Amino acid sequence: MPAAEGGDSRDLPQQAPLWYADLHIHSRYSRATSPLCTLKHLAAAAQRKGIALLGTGDFTHPGWMATIRDTLEPAEPGLFRLAGRKADGEAPGVPNPMPVRFMLTVEIATIHSQGGRVRRVHHVVCVPDLDTAEALNRELGEIGNLNADGRPMLGLSCRNLLEIVLECGARRGVRTVLFPAHIWTPWYAALGSKSGFDSLQACYGDLVEHIFCAETGLSSDPAMNRRLSSLDRFRMLSFSDAHSPEVVGREATRFSCTMNYDTLFRAVQGVEQGFEGTVELFPEHGKYYLDGHRKCDVCWQPVETRKHEGRCPQCGKPVTVGVLNRIEALADRRQPAKIPLDAPFRALIPLRTVVAQMLGMKTTGGKRVQARCRQILSTLGPELPLLDTLPIEEISRRGEPALAEMIGRMRRGQVARSGGYDGLFGTVRIDEE
Repeated sequence: MPAAEGGDSRDLPQQAPLWYADLHIHSRYSRATSPLCTLKHLAAAAQRKGIALLGTGDFTHPGWMATIRDTLEPAEPGLFRLAGRKADGEAPGVPNPMPVRFMLTVEIATIHSQGGRVRRVHHVVCVPDLDTAEALNRELGEIGNLNADGRPMLGLSCRNLLEIVLECGARRGVRTVLFPAHIWTPWYAALGSKSGFDSLQACYGDLVEHIFCAETGLSSDPAMNRRLSSLDRFRMLSFSDAHSPEVVGREATRFSCTMNYDTLFRAVQGVEQGFEGTVELFPEHGKYYLDGHRKCDVCWQPVETRKHEGRCPQCGKPVTVGVLNRIEALADRRQPAKIPLDAPFRALIPLRTVVAQMLGMKTTGGKRVQARCRQILSTLGPELPLLDTLPIEEISRRGEPALAEMIGRMRRGQVARSGGYDGLFGTVRIDEE
């Protein structure tokens, strides 16, 4: 996204034609995250991916909140940028890197008993300013230990967390937003098979009317969610849940509205124009698409799970019921419905995976693959626009005919898929035939 003509290079234009947001990420203070999850490294990763708006993640953690205060400064209403002249991040290796904005976000885990079951659900919370974040932290700090993890685990119901978030915003006269994270993940999600509910109404109770969107997660896409009429009024968003900079933007949401906090959420609600759909992994790529038991190397389609009454034939323990099966169990439609709220979405394969396949390499982390990716980005620009919207003929014209062919096939869905299960990522390869 170019700078406004004649203005500070950090300044975004008031109206961008298309930009990408990733609001669900984590800092180095969350468990199982990279030590490189700092604001500067995350901003640089966002520039390589083409992400214009990034969540801060983890604002409930005192250490990360101190970093946010020291490192960010106010930008557009409700948004922030890296302070000072270093605002463009650390030389991402793409031509004319776009400035990156941040929104204050956090993923919160709740755990409580309801209906005779233990419910473990993850939620994403967004607030527009530091003082509101601090006020919310004071309230949540009386419930649980915010120092223990960047994604705190709190002993209260989903409905009560939503109430706290809403009332905190109301007292300050600002909009605070909560939406369910990766809603189908078996162990930690609003509709998950292991510890979730059968509807968002059951999850959030009488306050469900204040929920207007939900995150698809890596193992589902918007179409899969449209098999449930109970989800018709919720906008489907996609974000990365990144625990390291390299996977920032593996899923994202597209916008064309003016970039600020309130306008974004008005576009999500459908009150204003500007929501442009999502970019997704192919759902089979996700870690919980199919059913299975990784320890025993058992991976099943839903029909096989029903045939075996949900138990692993090797050890006799219940298999982890994945997203596809869970959606089929709750769906009241045989085919996805077309909902007025929806916009087109596109399934993508990460550039490093495309390049590794193009080079005939088995892994994506090798030096040869990384060097080729850097070369491509330096020539063709950030990853998401390249994979999503850059014309195929333009990719070919600028010296990458083999890459153009691969991306064209990916966009047409000409891929071979092997579904992930029980915490193991699946594989998706571009069909070379």
